[in-house]
Amino acid sequence: MINAILIFNNHGKPRLIRFYQYFELQQQIIRETFHLVSKRDDNVCNFLEGGCQLNLPMTLIYRHYATLYFVFCVDSSESELGILDLIQVFVETLDKCFENVCELDLIFHMDKVHYILQEVVMGGMVLETNMNEIVAQVELQNRMEKSEGGLSAAPARAVSAVKNMNLPEMPRNINIGDLNIKVPSLSPF
Repeated sequence: MINAILIFNNHGKPRLIRFYQYFELQQQIIRETFHLVSKRDDNVCNFLEGGCQLNLPMTLIYRHYATLYFVFCVDSSESELGILDLIQVFVETLDKCFENVCELDLIFHMDKVHYILQEVVMGGMVLETNMNEIVAQVELQNRMEKSEGGLSAAPARAVSAVKNMNLPEMPRNINIGDLNIKVPSLSPF
């Protein structure tokens, strides 16, 4: 089972953190994982048995691409080579969806990255490894969002809804007790 998926930049800033199992010291696991992985030379094996100094029964399997470390924390039941291949599929899928994925894509499109991750892994179990199937589901989701207008269309829909409302004429003066307020003329939308 996959216990956690962690993505860091070269400076240790987490860009995606997803725990599939509860750990009491998650921040310490994140810190120690980065320190262990970042100190290793690029020519050594991409597996770390026992991983953290917290004595958790985990294996860290990672890949370093450009400015990002992709780290999967797994238990002993997972195949190390299978997880390495899964990391490759995940990165290639991100690359297809974002056209040359970079760290900024992970920052500014976090919802889409999480959706892609959920298509690959859910609840710590691998769901899909066929990159074409994952990309097809992401494209379907994008089409649905566009047909519904998505969040980007919300301001325009709000303005149009206000324009279409049947409001009575705007009051020119408001009298509340001894207080008299003159309402300025407002231009229509």
